[in-house]
Amino acid sequence: MCGIVGYTGFQDAYEVVINGLRRLEYRGYDSAGIVLDGDSSTFDVAKTKGKVDDLVAISKNLSGKAHVGMGHTRWATHGVPSDSNSHPHLSNNGKIALVHNGIIENYDTIKTMLSEKGFSFQSETDTEVLVNLIEYVMDVNKDFDFPTAVRYALNEVYGAYAITVMHDDFPGLLVVARLGSPLAIGLGTNEYFIASDASPFVEFTKEAVYLEEGHMATISLESGVDIRNIKDNVKITAEVQQLKLSLEQIEKGGYEHFMLKEIFEQPKSIHDTLRGRLLVEEGIIKMAGIWDNLERLNQAQKITIIACGTSWHAGLIGEYLIEEFARIPVEVEYASEFRYRNPIISEKDIVIAISQSGETADTMAAIKMAKEKGAFVYGICNVVDSSISRVTDAGSYTHAGPEIGVASTKAFTAQLTVLSLIALKLGKHNGKLSNQEFMRLITELESLPKKVQEVLESTNEKVKEIAKNFVEAQNFLYLGRGYNFPAALEGALKLKEISYIHAEGYPAAEMKHGPIALIDENMPIVIIAPKQGHYDKIVSNVQEIKARKGQVIALVNKGDTQVSSVADYVIEFPETSECFSPIIASIPLQLLSYYIAVYRGANVDQPRNLAKSVTVE
Repeated sequence: MCGIVGYTGFQDAYEVVINGLRRLEYRGYDSAGIVLDGDSSTFDVAKTKGKVDDLVAISKNLSGKAHVGMGHTRWATHGVPSDSNSHPHLSNNGKIALVHNGIIENYDTIKTMLSEKGFSFQSETDTEVLVNLIEYVMDVNKDFDFPTAVRYALNEVYGAYAITVMHDDFPGLLVVARLGSPLAIGLGTNEYFIASDASPFVEFTKEAVYLEEGHMATISLESGVDIRNIKDNVKITAEVQQLKLSLEQIEKGGYEHFMLKEIFEQPKSIHDTLRGRLLVEEGIIKMAGIWDNLERLNQAQKITIIACGTSWHAGLIGEYLIEEFARIPVEVEYASEFRYRNPIISEKDIVIAISQSGETADTMAAIKMAKEKGAFVYGICNVVDSSISRVTDAGSYTHAGPEIGVASTKAFTAQLTVLSLIALKLGKHNGKLSNQEFMRLITELESLPKKVQEVLESTNEKVKEIAKNFVEAQNFLYLGRGYNFPAALEGALKLKEISYIHAEGYPAAEMKHGPIALIDENMPIVIIAPKQGHYDKIVSNVQEIKARKGQVIALVNKGDTQVSSVADYVIEFPETSECFSPIIASIPLQLLSYYIAVYRGANVDQPRNLAKSVTVE
């Protein structure tokens, strides 16, 4: 959600921080701010409701004034988006500045105590409470230096946070801490960078330290990076990571939006996710995380998949895949509900956690609960060294590459690719899947990148034209059967996220149990109708829709005649096994959402109120 950038070194801190904030805009935010520690006796601060461009408009005079600074993009939790609620926040004495991602859950109790001590507050935020708590700790404990005061204050709060703090009496010093929200430290030559992820400093250094849960770091040019445990001040030896992220990966590369670029990257991202794992000529699937734990996975009484949003839709398809090919019972849970409903989990259960960012707060909390109950937890995520990748017992990375657009596209199809590999691997090993069927399916799986490329080339312009007819639509229905029911849910979510049109996904058979009442000549219905699966039933559903004058947008296989003859709009995609059809069908659904949103003038890459990495519950 919120984005944090910090810098100390020889460059113009303003330019480094502002450019870093632009790199973090994909996370979703409603206000932005910057604070610099220059030669003056007080901090230079600028902050505003709105975008980074609005911040630049009121702060560009600060360029060239400092070599130390930090910035923030805020996604509102406590208090509405406003100038006063924007970060950074200053302590009452004006000497301490703080930016914060997360939630301080006991802020109200601390605020009451500080108010009784004479502190005043200019905002509605929990963050301003924390910065004043640090000032209070220093006032009460005169022998405390700045980092010690931060550590003591953090031991008095609970919740989730990533913070960066500066003190005017300690020039050049940055103190950072992390509990539940990610924070990376870039190690340059005579300079250090701080950011919510590595994208703000990737062009300056390839070395980074990812702060672990419950750790804090004091950073200065003189002393380097000193990492401590927040709880007991024990010194921690940093593990330096070599960044594989490149500048080209986080730029648009000539596309109008990141989302469109990422849609068109899917042949490569699916290929990269299969590469080195799917060895068709040898007839094997090679996945270390599965192979090393094969017996435990196959002996599971139950597999529970936990995820949120798009990843939850991927999990639903994963349920179909694992149950069909490995014959292991699977349940799919919203991570946000899983931890609060006292689920039945035992040492014989497997929990698969899916997250694009690897930082999703609800999923992290659900993982911790599952581990406490003795379950074996397997992670699927896209970000190396993310929190989920570190706390799970084993896992598999997708290889989608950086996904900047808030609405997930290539991460979704990469997740489906990994889930397909897992299901086929388990089924082959436990004998539920014959060798002949296994070979047929992995051969089909290997062909998917080429088929995705084909559907991109053949449908892009057609979908673009179809989208023009639905710019004024207020509601959509998405229908699918079998494997394509979750694909319909995902298609509806994409449209909601970026165009702000209300959309719902349903199993096609459920249409008669309520949604059919909504159908008239003004209702667009997207129906996924491949030849494989429940085609005859889908034909009947289309007839029922047309009898009520609904507008049908049909996704069909090439050469289809029955559905195509009655649909108002037809989008063709290559035929494949039913279990893999959601991967291919998702492509035109993503394009349809994208172009409708573009024609409506929506902010495609940064839809309102949404964030890429949801690091608070």
